[in-house]
Amino acid sequence: MKLLFVGTNPENTGAATHFVTLAKAMSEAGHAVEGVVSRRGLIGEGFEAAHIPIHYSAFRNVYDVRGYTTVLRRVRAFKPDWLVGNFGKEYWPLIACGRLTHTPVALFRHRTPRMSKLSEYGIPRMAQRFIAVSNYARNAYLAWGVPPELVSISYNPVDTAQFRPDPELRALVRRELGIADDAIVLGYVGRMHGGKGVTTLMRAANEAMAVNDKLHVLWVGNGIEENMLHEMAASSGYAQRHHFTGWVADTERYCNTMSFLAFPSVEPETFGRVAIEAQACAAPVLGSNIGGIPETLQDKVTGFLIEPGNVAAWRDAIISLCDPARRDAMGQAARAFAIEHFGNAAVARDFEALLNRPHHSRPHGHHAHA
Repeated sequence: MKLLFVGTNPENTGAATHFVTLAKAMSEAGHAVEGVVSRRGLIGEGFEAAHIPIHYSAFRNVYDVRGYTTVLRRVRAFKPDWLVGNFGKEYWPLIACGRLTHTPVALFRHRTPRMSKLSEYGIPRMAQRFIAVSNYARNAYLAWGVPPELVSISYNPVDTAQFRPDPELRALVRRELGIADDAIVLGYVGRMHGGKGVTTLMRAANEAMAVNDKLHVLWVGNGIEENMLHEMAASSGYAQRHHFTGWVADTERYCNTMSFLAFPSVEPETFGRVAIEAQACAAPVLGSNIGGIPETLQDKVTGFLIEPGNVAAWRDAIISLCDPARRDAMGQAARAFAIEHFGNAAVARDFEALLNRPHHSRPHGHHAHA
């Protein structure tokens, strides 16, 4: 199968990571893949690192002639079986290019906020595949009035060769951070703002630190509440056991360092890629029972689902995973779970099957795992 991925947003987001990893997964599975990408940002860098042929261009808006010219030129030369898009500003241009060249179009939707009435009606009906990244997101689109047969599910792939247990890297990063080898490291990866539940996690972690003197917290990311978290850590009495990295691109270094991960959002998440990345590194996950997060782990097997915003419940769950026997068993199950359901090979297999099925047959994807 030939696939032309078109993603010209110069951004560093989960959607961009999804786009790169899916393209890489399809290439590894033996499909011919090319990309039309921006010269700046994660997507271009990721395609280049994966040795996927790339052609630079951009869609500043739906009328940008440069983008159309590049895509149409590549379609005529490459003759792809599918155009694959990931970003809202490219939905209508790709549909137009697909119609002009008789090439089917597969479009991913990563967000649940509503589109314009025209886009909500037209895009799922005019694209040959309209794809949600979780069952939670799919249900949101059905609530818009999109017919169920038009919305498929394809979960985010995670490169489990990149995100894997690495004891040497774990020891190296802990030394860099000044964390003892035998410490228990609770990790957080993501933006730091109110909807992410970071203050709930800070309070719960501080209460758990009072119970277990080996517990540390590793904060990876930045955001508008970062300074507040620094202040809460400084006044907690456990400042030396809170470690802040700021924003980083290579999160696999830090996922490897963690004993387990917290995903404490108090507002719905469409999915939760970081939960899969952590599990691929054999780190169990504590996740809020909200939005698409329950689809990213197996409750009581690879981690625990917890009531959003409930400090006492989060404290108790953190203390529970300080038990090494429980944590190790869950970590082994987490790695197996990530490979089976979200590894490159599994997602490439399922995405190929999704593209090959008849257009109006019943949508399918992975089942929810909560």
